[in-house]
Amino acid sequence: MTPGTLVLLHSPLTTASAWGSLSAALGAYDVVVPEITDDDRPPYAARYVARAALEITAAGARPPLVLVAHGDAGPLVPPIAAAQRAAHRLVGGYVFLDARLPGSGTSRPYGEGEVPAGVTVRDRGGDFLAEEPPMAQDWPDAPCGYLATSGRYQDQVRQARMRGWEVRECPFSHFSAVVDPTGTAEALTALISAL
Repeated sequence: MTPGTLVLLHSPLTTASAWGSLSAALGAYDVVVPEITDDDRPPYAARYVARAALEITAAGARPPLVLVAHGDAGPLVPPIAAAQRAAHRLVGGYVFLDARLPGSGTSRPYGEGEVPAGVTVRDRGGDFLAEEPPMAQDWPDAPCGYLATSGRYQDQVRQARMRGWEVRECPFSHFSAVVDPTGTAEALTALISAL
């Protein structure tokens, strides 16, 4: 598929710093990197989704969008996609980059693992971890793919394969966008092309 814009959604446990220089390495694409830090009180998920929608709109993202979620942003993809459909912006695909999958029953790896310099990790309390993200009923409405860059999300990799999604495994790091932006961009580009 040929996207109009890639939207890189950072985990609510980090900031956009977790994407490092990946947007520059994805030079062939238009890229939007929302910075969401005002989801600091309940309802956390709804605040994240609303801010992401505002930033995607403000950036003038050109459809079709490909929503790329990292870590705990994965479960927030369906409501973000629903907000884009409501704004009449086509979502053409979804990529989960070392991320949790939407829906109940997906396990949450503890913490963010080894964090490279330059990545900001946000301190979250038990009420954040206990909150269930909303789920859109008609999701997925476009092709999905999974890019595993560490061994942390093997349950999600198995689920993605069982759903018939395109799956790629590249042993970089959970923070592959920071550690190897060029390699991550190449793997992401190949996965998106296969959707």
